[in-house]
Order: sequence, then structure tokens, then C-alpha cells
Amino acid sequence: MNRRTFINTLAAGTAGALASSKISVAAPATPPAAPLKPPLAAIPTGKIGNLQVSRMLLGGNLLTHFTHSRDLKYVYNLCGHYNTDEKIMETMALAEKHGINTLVIHNPPHAMSVLQKYRQQGGKMQWIICPTAPVLPDMKAYTEAVRQLVDIGCDALYLWGVHADPLAAQGKVDLIAKAVEIAKEAGVPSGVGGHDLAVVTACEAAKVPCDFYIKTFHHHRYPSAPRPEQLLGATSENPGYWCRDPLQTIEVMKNVTKPWIAFKVMAAGAIPPADAFKYVFENGADHSLVGMFDFEISQDVGIMKSTLANLGPRQRPWRN
Repeated sequence: MNRRTFINTLAAGTAGALASSKISVAAPATPPAAPLKPPLAAIPTGKIGNLQVSRMLLGGNLLTHFTHSRDLKYVYNLCGHYNTDEKIMETMALAEKHGINTLVIHNPPHAMSVLQKYRQQGGKMQWIICPTAPVLPDMKAYTEAVRQLVDIGCDALYLWGVHADPLAAQGKVDLIAKAVEIAKEAGVPSGVGGHDLAVVTACEAAKVPCDFYIKTFHHHRYPSAPRPEQLLGATSENPGYWCRDPLQTIEVMKNVTKPWIAFKVMAAGAIPPADAFKYVFENGADHSLVGMFDFEISQDVGIMKSTLANLGPRQRPWRN
């Protein structure tokens, strides 16, 4: 072997080693064929319609990369790069392993395809989905969205709070009621979501026959909580925060007999889990919707179980 042959041979071997290493590193993780079973320990459940739903639900915003990170815009990209399709399925499997049996999410097409793929691989996670189709008097687009979601296996539906807030503010409770009825006619439990408490009060006054509510709820004892002048300047159509009046929410929900899923319970990450869970459950929520990365699930579930096991007296009975 002369000098030139030796160098060419060495270069080819090195390139092959690098290529082999590169392929190994870049290979995507194999999605789990099914959730790990049995669960480490069951989370208490409540009934919503005909569904048994864990007291903790998995929030879909992190899985759709809509992180509510306030003015930190880079967080959206960071979340998108971390929560790949494979990671989303791993996260759902891990949640199931820890006893969370239900996911709440809106319906972007790609997220729906990932959910279907997860089920095809054996996943058992229930889906509560809010259609993002417009809610107009003819209800054509909304009805079609409901039909499509039920066809792919959605277990329950609710009217998106982004739609319900302005409808309640404009006095269009009839359209909220139509949305509820459309989902009920499709054969699944039907709820109403809202950031503004006016959604709940309007629905209760009009006796809208929803099966459950999804309403924001958390205290304001955190550094970036809304200041008094922000609260005064906000409108029902544009709240500008997660839960405008937690004390009023407690008072109103005391008299609501339908199950209540509280969301934004940690004010988009500003309130520690132990503080958040204790507050929402002692003050009347029946379920807590929690956005989590995979590495947060084990600890958050442990905190949830401890909170429920040591819960102080509730002024509102469990409503399921």
C-alpha cells in the first residue's frame, strides 16, 4: 500500500464511520406500540356524560405547540422542536401509564392525525375536542366539523371558549345552545368552554343543556397576575388574562350542578402545581386540565394524588 492508497483508504473508513454515527443519532425514536400497563396507580375519576374521566386531564396546548408563553415568542418554536410526533405519542403513553385517561385539545388537522395514529397503535386515551369551525347561524361548518370529529373517534366535544366568550358577550346564547345540541345529536357528551364567567352564567340562565363546563380558574397570587387597572380595562370579549375574577367564579360555580373541568389552573405555568391543584379542588372544580411536558407528568401526578388524598373541605359537592 503506497501513501496515496493509505490516505484514500483511511478517508473512506472515517467517512463511513461518521455516516454510520450520523444515521444512528438521527434515527427517530420508535413510537410505543401501546401505553405501558398497568398504570402505576389509578387517579380518582368522575363521570362526564357516559365517560369515566380522570380528575387530572392532559392539556393539548403543549402538544399543538400553543404554549401561552406571553411575550416569549421563542418558546413556541422551542416547544415545536421538542414535541415531535414521536414525542407526543410518548407523552400520551406516559400519561396513561400514570393514570391519566383523557386528553383535551382543539382540532388542527395534523394533531388529529397523530391522535388517530396513536389509537391505531393501541393507545386508549379518551379525546375531548373543541372544534374551531366558525359558529354561524346556519351552523353548517360547525356541524360538519362535529361529524368529522365523531367519525374519527372523538369521545366528547365542547364549544371552544374562543367562540363562546364573544357569543355570550353579544347575547347570542342561542348559537351556544345550537352548538351543544349538534354534539349531543352526534351521540357524544357535549360541553361549553369559556374564559369569561359570563359564558357560564348565560348558559345557566338560558338552561343550555350542556353536559359539562370547561372554565378557567386560578388565583391571582403570582407575580405576573393581572393588576387592578388591567381588570377594570378588560372586556368580556377580550379578557386579556386567564381568570378575571376567581372569587366570583367560586361563588357562581357553587350553584352549578354540571361537572366542571378547570383549565389554566397554573396560569400558564406561573403557579406551582401543588398550590394550583389545592386551590382549584378545594374551591369546587371537579377536574383539572393540566398542560405538561413528558418530564413533568410523574411529579405532577404525584402532587395531584397527594392533593386529592389530603383535600380540605369543599364548599361545592363533587358534581359527577
